[in-house]
Amino acid sequence: MLNQVILVGRLTSDIKVVKDDNGAKYAVITLAIPRSFKNAEGEYDTDFISTIAYDNIATNTAEYISKGDIVGVKARTAKSSQDSELQIIAEKVTFLSKSKSEESE
Repeated sequence: MLNQVILVGRLTSDIKVVKDDNGAKYAVITLAIPRSFKNAEGEYDTDFISTIAYDNIATNTAEYISKGDIVGVKARTAKSSQDSELQIIAEKVTFLSKSKSEESE
């Protein structure tokens, strides 16, 4: 059996690492991922997908990437124990490219 999600997109904001009530570090990483087909109006829609990264993955991601950078996320799905909502938990984040504004500086 396999529980794996692969996402590639641009970061929608800078990443902030926070601590939960138990002291565990985590960060929410939201990616903007354009669809590969046009909608009824002839435009490309974009999906905004949030993932949760814990501990060193959260810390390293926050340190090395910023808003607009393209990243790949290998993740798994899990049910939240609090509200039974499906979550995407990042297991690996790969830095693919810097945003165009940072490359030109």
